[in-house]
Amino acid sequence: MPRYSIDGIDLEIPHHCLNDNLEQQLQNELYEWKEVNGLKRHLKKGDRVLDLGGGAGFIAIQAARIAGAANVATVEANADMVDAIGRNLGLNQVEEVRVLHGAVVPDDFLQDSVDFDIKPAFWSSALAAGTRKGVVQRVQVPALRLSDLFQAFEPNLVIMDVEGAERNLARQNWPDMVQLVIMEIHPQIYQPVGIRDLFDDMSKAGFAYMPWGSRGNLVVFQRLVE
Repeated sequence: MPRYSIDGIDLEIPHHCLNDNLEQQLQNELYEWKEVNGLKRHLKKGDRVLDLGGGAGFIAIQAARIAGAANVATVEANADMVDAIGRNLGLNQVEEVRVLHGAVVPDDFLQDSVDFDIKPAFWSSALAAGTRKGVVQRVQVPALRLSDLFQAFEPNLVIMDVEGAERNLARQNWPDMVQLVIMEIHPQIYQPVGIRDLFDDMSKAGFAYMPWGSRGNLVVFQRLVE
């Protein structure tokens, strides 16, 4: 199984979950660098972190280094990558990170499972939406409502890379305990009007755009303190 080392973190990833572009990002240590910069800018020891779209576990491991492994939970829909996350937590001695298998859905989603499209590169897999190019397999995974995750883990920092699902999650109720949201947005999916609406929804929820840590399509939102 291919192994990579990025910022002192070892990652093993199944070969069938990679493509050339992703492999190059991993080899050049550019994988999720914007997310890591955002975390290092804002995360503190003892913070409670909810990582949505866990991928290979890299962000969860980075968070565990700073906040403590017992304070981190990560959610991943691809079952092969859930197994990879478990291995990678062990490789990096942060086994206390909690790993959930499932896809995050809005609170008004009524089913217990949701269709998920698996693509050759794990970072492109996403909730099913019509006919998608390059899908290897469409599977059903547990549906995890955002408010249930908030209640279970009580995070004060949420970081997400959920391939467009952030558009619906931004509309949800964000409890006061969540002080910072680090979000990768996907303008290729919902166009400028969707970006406007996402920012409007986060503003209504009590958050403001935070330039420190934001870069390109990686956006940091900080809760306003009255």
